[in-house]
Amino acid sequence: MSKKSAPSEQPASFEDAMAELEQLVAQMEAGELPLEASVAAYKRGSELVKFCAGQLDKVDSQVKVLEGEMLKPFASDGDGGQLSGTDE
Repeated sequence: MSKKSAPSEQPASFEDAMAELEQLVAQMEAGELPLEASVAAYKRGSELVKFCAGQLDKVDSQVKVLEGEMLKPFASDGDGGQLSGTDE
């Protein structure tokens, strides 16, 4: 058995995961991969997407903690992109 890539290997950072994901997408879009490699790339891409989503959830939680202490939330798209000073 070859250990070409460990399927559960975690990227070092969000940025590393995104870079790897972009590379996989480019290879798949270019048609550079045979069928088996495409399936493996798809599987790895799914793992990277889950990792990135988890990292974004962690950051979102941290931002919510900060918002409660000192930051004001941004206005929604319908408010013209300005900060809202008060809640309803």
